[in-house]
Amino acid sequence: MNSEALTDYRSEAYSANKVGFPAPEGILPVSRAADDWAIKSDKLKVRLLQTDPTLGDVAGNLEKIDSLIAAATDSDLVVLPELATHGYHLSEVPDAMPLQPTDERLLGLGRHGPAAVVGFAEAFRHHTFNSAALLSNGEARIQRKMFLPTYRGWEERKHFRPGGQLHCEDLLNTRLSVLICNDAWQPAIPWLAAHAGAEVLVVPVNSATSHVGVATSRAWEILLLHAAVVLQSFVVFVNRCGEENQRDFWGGSRVIHPSGEVLGQLGSDPGQLDVELDLGELRLLRRKWPLLQESRADLIAREAGRLAADEL
Repeated sequence: MNSEALTDYRSEAYSANKVGFPAPEGILPVSRAADDWAIKSDKLKVRLLQTDPTLGDVAGNLEKIDSLIAAATDSDLVVLPELATHGYHLSEVPDAMPLQPTDERLLGLGRHGPAAVVGFAEAFRHHTFNSAALLSNGEARIQRKMFLPTYRGWEERKHFRPGGQLHCEDLLNTRLSVLICNDAWQPAIPWLAAHAGAEVLVVPVNSATSHVGVATSRAWEILLLHAAVVLQSFVVFVNRCGEENQRDFWGGSRVIHPSGEVLGQLGSDPGQLDVELDLGELRLLRRKWPLLQESRADLIAREAGRLAADEL
């Protein structure tokens, strides 16, 4: 698809992830025209909510999340961890039913003013997805986790179906992508998001302590710093905390500036963090140091296609 076609396509306010239809091949769906940004503020107030959900208590978790979002009156965007409504080890609680994206309890989380990114187990037909909902203006825009870890103590492919597409969403004065935990570990995924125009990479996770190879917290530190600097993006990382099924979730939620500076960070307990993102500063950096200017998407697509053919 040429650049003119891409511009026309984006101006149609395509929103495939709201209804479950695939976007045209090779295009990340976006929700409205980028031209809207010019009239908006260049600041985005983000609140990170580091929580310790009760495994399987969907109603109770939703109630707590609702009260936390309701209190974020000065925020533009509130971000919660992966599977914040359910807890992680769902095999231990088979009665904890996944939620439809149209569930009024889920949609209601967006009624308080700020938009919210909330991780949840999504019911779709006969399948369950590990998803995050971007909730605003009475609608849910859904990102499904694409890379499901199934090794050592992680067994996500036994319980979830992998998502098939990365979405890029326009929200207020910016564009963002949601990279759910292991999706952020795949270098191509944040690269695709940034080259589709994302200025903010939202990374909701359930990361537990581990000392196999590089310590988990150290590995995340390196990964997040790399994404922020190389892709010239704000990175909003929100981990859960607490203990579940003999796993310790270490928290450490933070925001990384495109310069690599940590703008704020939480410890290992439940808490909240407020950070204001200066989008004008980011856009100026991208103009002065245009690392993203030459994507060579044609080269990447060709080489990726060759690798895919070799795997068949």
